[in-house]
Amino acid sequence: MAVTGTYQRDAGRFAAPSQARSGQAGVSRPRPAARRRGEKGGVGGAVQRTERKIFGVPERFMRPRLILIATVVLLTAFGCLMIYSASSISSLTSDVLGNDPAYYLKKQLQFIALGGAVAFVLAKVDYHEFTNGRASMPMWAAMVVVLVLVFTPIAGQSTYGASRWINLPLIGKLQPSEFAKIGIVWLAAGVCQQRFDDGTIDDAQFVKNGVLAAVVPLALIVVQPDKGTTMVIGVALLAMLFFAGFDRKYLVFISVVALAGMVFLSVKDSYSLRRIQIMFDPFQDYYNDGYQLAQGQYAFGSGGLFGVGIGMSRMKYSYLPMAHNDFIFAIIGEECGLVGTLGVLAAFGVIAWQGMKIARCASDLSGRLVAVGCTSLLAFQTLLNVCGVIGIFPLSGKPIPFLSYGGSSIMASLLIVGALVSVSVHSSLPETVHDRTRRTWQQVADESDPGSLTFVSDARPRSARGAVRQEAQGRGAGSAQPQAPSPFRVVAGGAQGRSGGQTRPQRGRVTTDANGRRRIDLGPSASDRLRGGSDGPRTRR
Repeated sequence: MAVTGTYQRDAGRFAAPSQARSGQAGVSRPRPAARRRGEKGGVGGAVQRTERKIFGVPERFMRPRLILIATVVLLTAFGCLMIYSASSISSLTSDVLGNDPAYYLKKQLQFIALGGAVAFVLAKVDYHEFTNGRASMPMWAAMVVVLVLVFTPIAGQSTYGASRWINLPLIGKLQPSEFAKIGIVWLAAGVCQQRFDDGTIDDAQFVKNGVLAAVVPLALIVVQPDKGTTMVIGVALLAMLFFAGFDRKYLVFISVVALAGMVFLSVKDSYSLRRIQIMFDPFQDYYNDGYQLAQGQYAFGSGGLFGVGIGMSRMKYSYLPMAHNDFIFAIIGEECGLVGTLGVLAAFGVIAWQGMKIARCASDLSGRLVAVGCTSLLAFQTLLNVCGVIGIFPLSGKPIPFLSYGGSSIMASLLIVGALVSVSVHSSLPETVHDRTRRTWQQVADESDPGSLTFVSDARPRSARGAVRQEAQGRGAGSAQPQAPSPFRVVAGGAQGRSGGQTRPQRGRVTTDANGRRRIDLGPSASDRLRGGSDGPRTRR
């Protein structure tokens, strides 16, 4: 039976037509020669498979993906170190926490493990399932239901005058608005894909779907109230609309209306208005509302250029409230100094840059918008926390991603990274004219010889080439019948297989060296051809 197959380029891989679909390579591919001959097992085989998986993807996809993951891992590890340093004294002196200096660190590690596992699964799932796929509507319904639950006495819990948390068994308190951020980004990207790329909906339907996908969940977050999360999601949505090609005039109008609404909500609430006043002068009410911000500034001043050393902070001795949470950046400034804080900001800059690279290489508009939205969520939340801690913006209560203590914060941040990696994994190279031509090619093998269709083998060391060559020459010398021509041919393009004993004339002389290698003598060298027959100097005639 003839063996046929077509090739399609997708993210640097080739797929059979029965397995290939738009934007995704098939999983049924010819087995590599190394695996056919017997691949190494154990650690060596795992290393080989990992190298093949990494280097088998184009650099434009793999490089930002690896840099993003490495930076997130470093920031998360550094965050665990600083959480232990900032919380060890307060947890050691607390009978409620069992006088365990590593209490908050252990809890954070549990949340990191859970969030990392979910993020790994999320990176494997195609992001189209959440933008316009089967999971979009169930996700929207679950998101709305959970946001409504915070207002009920059954699961909701009020803390610091706001209803933002729900109690879950075995997990504890979770903040649904943190997880709603990624859901809103997914749904908004799907709506923009339908309007600006596919053109399947008109402007009226775009507004309707946008209100359901983004405005309704955002309104539930505002009512809690959670103005910090509202600002973060709002900035991400504006960035997505900008990159989607939304009309600039309407975009400016929406931005002005949203800013006016946030100012109104901040002035209306007494505690929010007090935060604005404290921002200008925290020492005017040093022992009450301005105490935390003033202590944070003392921490930055004590750190200086290089800091007092990790674990040597004085403010963590119950001087700075929430030192391991919202104000962990102040502890970093005290223990690591200005150099440490700039290093943290540089790491977040790397995350933002790699996120925008992933957005640039995405296959479609929805992938670009998901990457832009996720990058904006991480970047603006970091900026919001840092500006609040150093006193140039009112405190928002938003933790800094990957560094602050909090189950909802770290898990939501890891899920956002998983969504970014999902866009990178499921992105593909654009099809070129050469790919369209290659898809018309077929491989045909002889029916009587199932082993006649072979693939390119792995690189063979120089020492093993002589033995293989001698074995091949021995088979050729001992065979009584002439070798049949190769049955491989390229259909609809290329050269046909030769038959009937016709051979292509060879140019030049064919010689064989001492090692049995055949060489073709193409004549004199380039210098001899330029010099010509005369040995004397050549002059211009």
